Amino acid sequence: MSDGADGDDRHLEEEVIDGIYETAMDPSRYEELLDRWQNLLLRRQMRGDGEDLPGVAPHVMRAGQTLDRVMEAEAKSAGALLTTIHHNAAFVIDETLVVTAANRASAASLGLAVGARLSDLGRLVAEPEPLIAAARQALRRNDATPHILRLHGSRTGKTVLVSFRRYAGPSGTPELLAVTSELAWPPAFGEVVRATFDLTVAETEVMRALSEGSSLADIASARGRSVATVRAQLKSVMSKTETSSQADLIRLTLSMLEIARFSDPGSVALQGDAPAHSADGGLVPRPIQRMSLPDGRLMEYLILGDPKGRPCLYMPIDFGLTRWPASAEAEASRAGIRIIVPIRAGYGQSSALPEGVDVLRQLADDHVALLDRLGAPRLPIIAMGDDSLLAFAIHTAAPERVSAIICCAGVLPLTGPEQFDRMGRWHRFVIAGARTTPHLLPFMVQAGAALARRIGKSGFLESVYRQSAADRATFQVPEVLEAITVGSEVALSKTHVADKAFTRELIAKVNFDWQEDVAFTRGRLPVHFLSGLQDPQVPSETLEEHQQSYPWIDFRIFPDAGQLLFFLKWREVLPLILRHLHEAS
Repeated sequence: MSDGADGDDRHLEEEVIDGIYETAMDPSRYEELLDRWQNLLLRRQMRGDGEDLPGVAPHVMRAGQTLDRVMEAEAKSAGALLTTIHHNAAFVIDETLVVTAANRASAASLGLAVGARLSDLGRLVAEPEPLIAAARQALRRNDATPHILRLHGSRTGKTVLVSFRRYAGPSGTPELLAVTSELAWPPAFGEVVRATFDLTVAETEVMRALSEGSSLADIASARGRSVATVRAQLKSVMSKTETSSQADLIRLTLSMLEIARFSDPGSVALQGDAPAHSADGGLVPRPIQRMSLPDGRLMEYLILGDPKGRPCLYMPIDFGLTRWPASAEAEASRAGIRIIVPIRAGYGQSSALPEGVDVLRQLADDHVALLDRLGAPRLPIIAMGDDSLLAFAIHTAAPERVSAIICCAGVLPLTGPEQFDRMGRWHRFVIAGARTTPHLLPFMVQAGAALARRIGKSGFLESVYRQSAADRATFQVPEVLEAITVGSEVALSKTHVADKAFTRELIAKVNFDWQEDVAFTRGRLPVHFLSGLQDPQVPSETLEEHQQSYPWIDFRIFPDAGQLLFFLKWREVLPLILRHLHEAS
């Protein structure tokens, strides 16, 4: 190597190192770092020097520690804490008293939306002036001590509690987290309570009103009944729920609200009979269920569609896209399809994989254990993206459990460097990095997660799919964006990030020889690939090579789709699922 070339390399490497530290402090510099890194790797590839960068590795480790602290600080922001408040109406306001974030409960009970002003809270309090004065006082204070206010509600005159707590906003300016005593019941929760304790509709309404802070006189007035009638209904409720006081009854109600979010398979089917759409046409919350794996680890999962229907297994790609568009979930429910959605190791609250295991074989075994736990018969697997690899591994582990594999924007084994080179910028960097510089990949994944938190999931998707017009158009469809945003909470939320699990799984996938797993399906199992010509991971030239290499696979091509094909073409997928459910029964 010439001195000039050596000097150029040192200059590019110094730029990468600078970019690593800049990104650790400011994740919005992520794409700039991506460009610098790729420029250095491209130069080394052209000279045949390899892609290992030993001089960069120590800086990646130190910068990763800095990024950990930055993300930890951001996780303690008002916006992050807001995501942990599910049932009480809560929101964040900035120093101009404008709402910058609001949870679902505040939208349901207060009609509150981002951009509203504190003075607009006419549905919460009769007189907003004391609320505004208290908020301004809390913003001026230089500590995070809660400031609690007791006010008269605007609807029934009942007492409403509001707690203000000051935090530093993203740009360092103060903001307030406001938590109110207004309670929002999830869709169908009243039916759950009624079925659990054999309550009448009237008794259920009394139980709800008490939990929302109404007095017996308030309830009687609102329902047009006498206080004596409401008192008799309350007595019946307390008898059926085996509670001894109103306080015990309220505690029971609040506990059930939490159970509604985390229910075990043997508990009440909290949302089993709920429609697949919420009242406003969006996704209905589904309880996260849990089981213990044979080695004692915890595994979470969801059930979508018809909870009593015929099952299929849905593999949600390593972005953790665990929800379908609301209309797709509704159609699956009407068709009698029960969708089992595993939340795999390291995602959500599922335990991480043990060290030293074969990652993909262990993940396959975990999924088979889930099917055993649910008593699922032979079923089709629907896989997104490179989860096609995991679908093939499950079939290898338990061929008698799988009736078909349906891959949406699926991948197949890559056979040459040109297949990497054709990929879109983001996919090429991450996937090639997992193969050639795995020790540097964790920082880049961590920084990507920090960027997604900073600019939002929609902004991050815009970056990932910049070279795919079809994918950008797909996630801009409102119900698709809702499904992606809600479903990916198991991978990335204000309080949780699955970057370590994502990195470990990606490195395992790109270094796993799965030719035999794919070949094992030939003549044994129907395999369908629904592929888009705008997929940044499997562009059209690579797709043509796959069609030639795997003639027994049924390829269906969609020119207007990319990697998010399932969210756009789910109506093409459901008939395939139903066909293989019929064949399996």
